[in-house]
Amino acid sequence: MGEKIMYDTIFARSFSRYDQKKLGYGAFLACFLIALSFSTVFKPYLGPLTVNKRLSINDGLKMVRANDTISSNATFFSNVVISFNATVEMVSDGSSSMSSTWRNDTIGSSTSNMSSTSRNDTIGSSTSSSKTLGFNYTNGVIRNDTRLMPVLEINNGSSSQQGQGGVPEKIIDPICNIEGRTEFCEMNGDIRINGKSSTVLQVGMMTENSSWIIGPYARKGDREALSHVTKWRVKTGVKDGDNGVHQCNRYHGVPAVVFSLGGYAGNNFHDYTDIIIPLYLTSRRFNGEVKFLITNKNPWWINKFKTILRNLSHYDPIDIDNEQQVHCFPTMIIGLKRDPKELTIDSSRSPHSMKEFRQFLRTTYSLKKTTAVKLTNNNRKKRPRLLILSRKKTRAFTNTKAIATMARTLGYKVIIAETDSNVAKVAETINACDVMMGVHGAGLTNLVFLPNNAILIQIVPIGGFEWLARTDFEEPSKDMNLRYLEYKIKTEESTLIQQYPPYHEVIRNPGAIAKQGWDAFKAVYLQQQNVKLDIHRFRPILSRAIELLHE
Repeated sequence: MGEKIMYDTIFARSFSRYDQKKLGYGAFLACFLIALSFSTVFKPYLGPLTVNKRLSINDGLKMVRANDTISSNATFFSNVVISFNATVEMVSDGSSSMSSTWRNDTIGSSTSNMSSTSRNDTIGSSTSSSKTLGFNYTNGVIRNDTRLMPVLEINNGSSSQQGQGGVPEKIIDPICNIEGRTEFCEMNGDIRINGKSSTVLQVGMMTENSSWIIGPYARKGDREALSHVTKWRVKTGVKDGDNGVHQCNRYHGVPAVVFSLGGYAGNNFHDYTDIIIPLYLTSRRFNGEVKFLITNKNPWWINKFKTILRNLSHYDPIDIDNEQQVHCFPTMIIGLKRDPKELTIDSSRSPHSMKEFRQFLRTTYSLKKTTAVKLTNNNRKKRPRLLILSRKKTRAFTNTKAIATMARTLGYKVIIAETDSNVAKVAETINACDVMMGVHGAGLTNLVFLPNNAILIQIVPIGGFEWLARTDFEEPSKDMNLRYLEYKIKTEESTLIQQYPPYHEVIRNPGAIAKQGWDAFKAVYLQQQNVKLDIHRFRPILSRAIELLHE
């Protein structure tokens, strides 16, 4: 027993002396490996760690620097290319957000100051709060939710990481669209526009080399209209040093929209359906932080709609045809988006609607009346306002005074007015009315200023105008929350009966004239015809309008 105790003591002392340190080191190493395994397995559940990283940001024009905040569970990547000053934050819920502001409209010709200072993006204002550009980050693809189009291109160097927080090499490609009544191209990156050669280049992007000819006027297929529109060549996949690639003279920190004032600009109907509404659809998403580059500039048109232009863009438009410098933008849209139908915004295909557009007009021109008068039997003193649209040249009423007298006997307060280029005054006059009547023509386009539940009465002249009357004004009025009435005149109410005998084709067979072409049709039915309403026949139409105002 004594030998055993002595042996154990000697063994213990011997073990402590020679192996205790080694055993301690081994235990420490084992604990470290267990802790490392634990942290690896449960890494997605750990709180985000914030790491400051300096990213190289290339807007395609020069190199600048920015801060990047990345969470612990995001895959670190390199070669981040962003076309504007931004802060990118990858968060642990699988999404990413990007906050930025479009700041300086023009960045210096040789250096850039892309400060994160915010400016006011409130319509019509020059100072402002910042706005956020939101991106969804799902399955390795960044999707732009806010419809603002900054370029974000990130190379992670390995496609195998895409399911673990990696990002594909190519995120946004140039897109050229052909739709029912228009075509437009949307480009991002290093976009250079040369007004002298009517070319738009996308430089240095990882895209295939391609070329596109586009007339930036929203009436595709109309040869007459497009014959007055400058054609632009859009090229992608070009590189610095290629033939025809010019260096930038002016850098802009906001997107650009290129559109034409050729076509039928100057005709009130086409001004709205081909330019104003498409321009609203195309540029509204930028909240005023966008530059308009106008080709086929029309100073009279710009002055007429200057208030609308200022409320869609915080910057003066550029007459791009006469620019000697090469301008560069991070995003550019050449051409305008539009609905296939006239005076319409299909809200099922667009983030906007005609209701929103009409509210935009009311705000732009400070219009007070939102809803037409509601008549009641208890208050017979209320008199609805009737506007008779007068025309001086053709399709004019020849008995306007007689129409007004009859309308007053029904209880209307009558206003007789002719529209002109003073849009603010026209908008105010029409907005104050409850019923508007006029012969089919561009003047009826001002129905966009009528209050909700107001009534449009379209007088349809002879000549086969039924289709035009329906597509130009009847169908659009329904999308504007208006009521519609129609009055088709008889041959006896047209002044053409005084110019042609009853058996002439103009009277008997308008279709035969239409087959001769638009010019022949226009020369007769649009340019020679006036209207003398049959007062007794028309009276029930005005009575029906009164009834609708009671409903």
